[in-house]
Amino acid sequence: MGPRESVVEAVAEITGLEPVSVHGLSPAVWEVELADGDLVVAKRTDGAQAEAAGLAWLAESGTVPVPGVRGHDSRWLVIEQVEPGNASGEAAERFGRQLAALHASGANAFGEAPPGAPSMGTIGLAAMDYASEASWPRWYAEHRIVPYLARATALTSAEKTVIEQVVERIEELAGPSEPPARLHGDLWSGNVHWAADRRVWLIDPAAHGGHRETDLAMLHLFGCPHLDRVLLGYASESPLADGWPRRIPLHQLFPLLVHVELFGRSYAHQAVTAARQALQL
Repeated sequence: MGPRESVVEAVAEITGLEPVSVHGLSPAVWEVELADGDLVVAKRTDGAQAEAAGLAWLAESGTVPVPGVRGHDSRWLVIEQVEPGNASGEAAERFGRQLAALHASGANAFGEAPPGAPSMGTIGLAAMDYASEASWPRWYAEHRIVPYLARATALTSAEKTVIEQVVERIEELAGPSEPPARLHGDLWSGNVHWAADRRVWLIDPAAHGGHRETDLAMLHLFGCPHLDRVLLGYASESPLADGWPRRIPLHQLFPLLVHVELFGRSYAHQAVTAARQALQL
């Protein structure tokens, strides 16, 4: 069975409606028109259940718009299609306020899984542990830095030693204590969808309870249109703790280690640089 036949079969079974057209957006994502005229997006992913639970958890907060889930099985997720539009400063500032409200909707613990999620989540193509703790510094060190460092085989022993120093000093590097926030969890610019309705929609979450500075550090990692306006809106709703820009590299270390695991040496220098910058606090 070819890719087109696979997506047609999966979407028909999940939605109960026959696809009438299929357009590939990437090797694992398709835009599908259903027999009733609706447009949906079908994504083939081993993290379908976790992503569906994450979208529902974010939607429950009533803050940032997310696509509605039409259904899923163990390998396919089908969500409503959101018409793309242009980025604007006004939308960015509104998004910043909404993101602050999302974070403030909270979680019960750092690492908490969305209701209905499986025992293990995903971030991109990597596995993500839902183990939870009350303390952010120890949780971040033990469940975000250490496991991904162990799997980052592209790093040299000397490079790993630099990152291990971050683990050893995590308590002094972490900044003021904050309650668990409800995070998107994979908030790089590609998951910030600028829509035709002049709003920002969030897609492809790795949602969990975490530190709100982590989502903001992700926005800085690969660039985000009108980021200054996003931050302005965020601060108007929920000011950040003193010194938060200096902690950006600390929060970027986790996603960079994920990239080292998935893509090898191409991200090694960036991960080690982030660790060195974090240690200079």
